Amino acid sequence: MPGFRSADLDALTASGDLVWVGAGRLGTNDGRVALYFRDRVRLLAPHPAEEPPGGEIHDALREHLLAHGASFWTDLFASSGVADQRAVLNALWDLVWAGEATNDTLAPLRSAVARKTAPSRSAKPRPAKPRPAKPQIGALRRAGPPAAAGRWSLVAPLLQPEPTPTEISHARALQLLERHGVVTREAVLAEGVPGGFAAVYGVLKALEEQGRVRRGYFIDGLGAAQFALPGAVDRLRDLRDRPGVEPANHPSAIAIPASDPAQPYGAALPWPEGTGRPARAVGAFVVLQNGAPAAYLERGAKSLLTFEDADTDGAWIDALIGLVKESRVRKIELQRIDGVPATESPLASRLREAGFAEGYKGLSVRG
Repeated sequence: MPGFRSADLDALTASGDLVWVGAGRLGTNDGRVALYFRDRVRLLAPHPAEEPPGGEIHDALREHLLAHGASFWTDLFASSGVADQRAVLNALWDLVWAGEATNDTLAPLRSAVARKTAPSRSAKPRPAKPRPAKPQIGALRRAGPPAAAGRWSLVAPLLQPEPTPTEISHARALQLLERHGVVTREAVLAEGVPGGFAAVYGVLKALEEQGRVRRGYFIDGLGAAQFALPGAVDRLRDLRDRPGVEPANHPSAIAIPASDPAQPYGAALPWPEGTGRPARAVGAFVVLQNGAPAAYLERGAKSLLTFEDADTDGAWIDALIGLVKESRVRKIELQRIDGVPATESPLASRLREAGFAEGYKGLSVRG
């Protein structure tokens, strides 16, 4: 988002306008997060896990939050009854990723996903470095670790009063229309909506009968049951009637995470034919050029796959380098391109001209 500042998002969560809820753990220190307007949480948030994390510490934290409401780390730690801060912090984040606990700011979330895992016991200890005489400022936090900052509370009260199935289906249908503009069976299935397309079809049909949405065959190649907002249909027709015209201030190529909901390929739309097997994997990036995939950067930024649109325009290379310039990726060190060594690829010369440097490992660009 042009002009986006993380402080703006913090202000919305701190004011109570937005609520963030964990939606499953990914790896050790990462996970999926959903953002909701507070008055929509009970309608859109999924129910907590059927098998919530269990343990004495987890139960102690739940009981404290249930009895005392929003609480700071010092109170939560004291209620746990144990002296190991790491164990209590891990238990708290188990509740977060399970969708049971949330915070009134995003600061602990940023800190949690940036935490480094502790070295394994089998690793050889490194020689101790001399410590400075005065204590480090970061070690003097009385409020607890950064990943526990802010006030913690249970998500359950936000889910009350429990909505009816009709209310849930209506809310999900409106949310899908707002997000996609044109709702198709493939898009609903890709989002993992409980109950699939059938769960919202009745609502979409009722909205069509009321004249609030249109039904038609708007996107070629997808299912016949397509519902769209009137404004979305008009915008699609405008682009169809003026091919090649780019919206104002919109770049022709943009790099986004492969798993981003705004990236439809591999979900609502099939991947174009290519030499590799792209996937909506966490950590991978797709460069969309004029709306079509031009390149796919695999997780680790060491392998690149290209598609037919990569030959029509070189804007995708600038978008790829932009990942490093914008610090979204620390470095790109291409060892293979379309299954062959990067330096032997027909694209090697174009990448060198754009700023990639050749090294013994391949073609690289660093921040």
